[in-house]
Amino acid sequence: MKQNGLTGELVAEFFGTLVLILLGDGVVANVGLAPRLAAPAYNWNTITIGWAFAVIVAVYIAGGVSGAHINPAVTIALAVKRGFPWGKVGPYIVAQMLGAFAGALCVYLVYRDGLVAAGMPNVWSTGPGSVFGSAFWGGAGGEATGSYSLITAGIAEFFGTMVLLWGVLASGDERNLGLKNNMGPFLVGFTVLAVGLSLGGPSGYSINPARDLGPRIFGTIVGTQGLWDDPAYALIVPVLIPAIAGAIGIFVYDWFITPFLPGGNK
Repeated sequence: MKQNGLTGELVAEFFGTLVLILLGDGVVANVGLAPRLAAPAYNWNTITIGWAFAVIVAVYIAGGVSGAHINPAVTIALAVKRGFPWGKVGPYIVAQMLGAFAGALCVYLVYRDGLVAAGMPNVWSTGPGSVFGSAFWGGAGGEATGSYSLITAGIAEFFGTMVLLWGVLASGDERNLGLKNNMGPFLVGFTVLAVGLSLGGPSGYSINPARDLGPRIFGTIVGTQGLWDDPAYALIVPVLIPAIAGAIGIFVYDWFITPFLPGGNK
């Protein structure tokens, strides 16, 4: 790969991830900073739909240049089992992390007045201390529902990330029902929607190390409290587990689906 070609791919990964966080954390801020109503008014459906379309838009923007990984878990998985060059993995992940940080900055610029007035809440990252945690677990339903342990949240991230990879792989698998006419990003976005609606409760469904870590670092800089109260959680559940689960997910797809498609094993 020529250097200018790699440079273009990295710029696309940076910009695609920026758009992902701008729209994704943007919907969290939009809902979280809405008029202060009772906890049940916090609309999880709005969050999941917003994130789904954030993914769709970001993939359409960057897909033609870099493949629109916009997620270290996807990059690592494709290197492990789809021939993506290992030499590009580090640069891609750096570009994704920087893009996520820049996306959080853009959200801050859009919602600064509301964020400052609300005491700079955590609209940046998942897990304990997030707007979701404060609004939901702090409400009337919190006592009855209980909270989730690190292990349970980790299991949710594990399965959520695997499902994401299965959607990514299926969307581009021409031997499967693979979507034609550039409709693949919609399947990826709807996969994210399904994960959020069905598996997102215990952890907030990071399913993307850059999505969580980049904005978490930005949030720390602008004064959001509590982002590192549980550093083991912050680094393991939304960062390490998705990075591992993506690679496992691609093996599972090739064990249970690929051999039975027309053409056999990859």
